Amino acid sequence: MPLLEETTVPQEHPLTLPVVIIGNGPSGICLSYLLSGYKPYLDTTTVHPNPMLFRKLQETKHVPITEQDLEYLSEGLEGRSRNPVAVLFDTLLHPNADFGYEFPPVLKWRRDKQQHIPHMVLGKATPGGAWHAMEGSMLTISLGIWMELPGVNYRDLTGGKHRDVTSDRATPEEISTYYRDYVKLKGLQKNFVDNTYVTSVQKLCRGQEVEGFGGNGKECVNNAGALWEIRGYQQVQSDTHVPFCLFAENVVLATGASDSPVRLGVEGEDLPFVFHSISELGLAVSQKRLDMNSDPVLIIGAGLSAADAVLCARNSNIKVLHVFRKSVDNPDLIFKQLPKTLYPEYHKVYNMMCSQTYTNAVSLASPFPDYTSFPEHCLVSFQSDRKCLLQGDNSLKAFKISLALVLIGTNPNLFFLKGQGQYLGKDPTRPISCKQNPIDIDSYTYECTKEPGLFAMGPLVGDNFVRFLKGGALGIASCLLKRFKKREKLISNGRNNII
Repeated sequence: MPLLEETTVPQEHPLTLPVVIIGNGPSGICLSYLLSGYKPYLDTTTVHPNPMLFRKLQETKHVPITEQDLEYLSEGLEGRSRNPVAVLFDTLLHPNADFGYEFPPVLKWRRDKQQHIPHMVLGKATPGGAWHAMEGSMLTISLGIWMELPGVNYRDLTGGKHRDVTSDRATPEEISTYYRDYVKLKGLQKNFVDNTYVTSVQKLCRGQEVEGFGGNGKECVNNAGALWEIRGYQQVQSDTHVPFCLFAENVVLATGASDSPVRLGVEGEDLPFVFHSISELGLAVSQKRLDMNSDPVLIIGAGLSAADAVLCARNSNIKVLHVFRKSVDNPDLIFKQLPKTLYPEYHKVYNMMCSQTYTNAVSLASPFPDYTSFPEHCLVSFQSDRKCLLQGDNSLKAFKISLALVLIGTNPNLFFLKGQGQYLGKDPTRPISCKQNPIDIDSYTYECTKEPGLFAMGPLVGDNFVRFLKGGALGIASCLLKRFKKREKLISNGRNNII
């Protein structure tokens, strides 16, 4: 969609849309698909392995799922998401997936262009979101088929590539290509505006949109007649930023969780050799700033990003010091939740974390002499001479390093909302966190409980896996389709009464 042609300032009448989606990753793509007239129906040639759910589906088999009672359909289902609609949509698309089965979806899709809700998807890059920025050769945690979006088989679009026992896992490069191609294949391009950066989202009262444009519109006391004002800029060329302003009846937050890395908050964290992204390690290796003769790389964290960094460094024969706060026996470590046959490389890292501890490594012949782990340690400070100070085992330890990677998680960056959106959280006294303090939503519509007309989906509501974030698209699309249908009926009845 040519955003600049319609919204380049100065604007006398800024564009007003029923829905604006902020974020063009898999969440935004899936919602755009459902808002574009694609409707899910029960495929009557299939049988769902859950007899209770299958019975419910058969009761209204000729009615699109988006028009049914999602709370009724979700009742009694269990899965690996706290959001019931996410569990429902997942089991419709991947029945019994958690038991290792690969049953076909029980849904078929039909397009009804009359049910299209005009919308715009704003994203910082091309469709696919953060997947374009990930290391292209790593393998995803989720199976490739779990990364697919409705209506397009992942294997069909990627040529059914197979590698080995982990062949059903995919690389970020394959996934980002799949998402980009999906948008084209489903004819969604007109809804997407690339290279856009949102800087402000605020609610205005209906009638204030022209008066408020360029000024400070007052916030509505209630949602009656409210519009959302979305401001930002579009990057046209590398050095050209063109401002824009849009109005929307509804705004969907689909920004993901990778915007703002979690920081340690220690002395020296802003020194030029301290980074918060694994991509900096790959860049240093490719530019030959690191090699086997360099001082060790310090990697902080016990999650999958830290494990990926360890693998990257070890594949380049670079020495590693690996620091993490948890003990190697902690049941919450992600490695304990991954099957060894499907994730052999991560279990190799976990084995190193257990066997190559600092106390063992200095006294035993090691199969991995260039890797040392420091369980139950924390970083005290970084020094300008590239030394780091660690604390653990009731002692302080100093090491000279080449660079440091702080990989302890990411948080969403909702700076464009008032108070950075903190008031939307389950605990409004704390910042929004995908794990610790997700946005508080209605379980079936995904509308923010504290802000009517504002919706959230994906990692912002605790669904970090593509498998489950698709449920947010189902919940939001169902809610909006029902509301617009009800409004059209009221308008039609009003006209009939006048006549």
